[in-house]
Amino acid sequence: MEHIKEKLSQGGYKLTRQRQVILEVMQDSEGEHLSAEEVLQVARHKSPSLGIATVYRTLERLAGLGILYKTRFDEGKYRYELADDAEHQHHHVQCIRCGRIFELDEGLLDSIEQEIMKQGFTVINHFLTIYAICPECNQD
Repeated sequence: MEHIKEKLSQGGYKLTRQRQVILEVMQDSEGEHLSAEEVLQVARHKSPSLGIATVYRTLERLAGLGILYKTRFDEGKYRYELADDAEHQHHHVQCIRCGRIFELDEGLLDSIEQEIMKQGFTVINHFLTIYAICPECNQD
């Protein structure tokens, strides 16, 4: 939590009670990709008066500070997860039947990135989402 406080401070923000509750939800859900509505549902157990507008603003602010990743999946909703220390190469597989989202941690795009850099580009970041049918849904 200290590195998060530091990032907030560098951005000119404090760790308010609402931000802390939302961050606790994200930390408790590490590895999951939560929508704002899902964050609100869990956060209200700790802070019943928390509103959806506060959740949206906080998630956007935390994503802007690099504390959260913000990714838009096929359903059209943004989903959030705690950012790790890697600069980029954040990939997902989303099951088109059940909607679950799985992480791909391997640097699968390294060769493509190297080729782009050879052409004079400076790669800043990339995100990849593969739409597939997960093993559980494949058994149906």
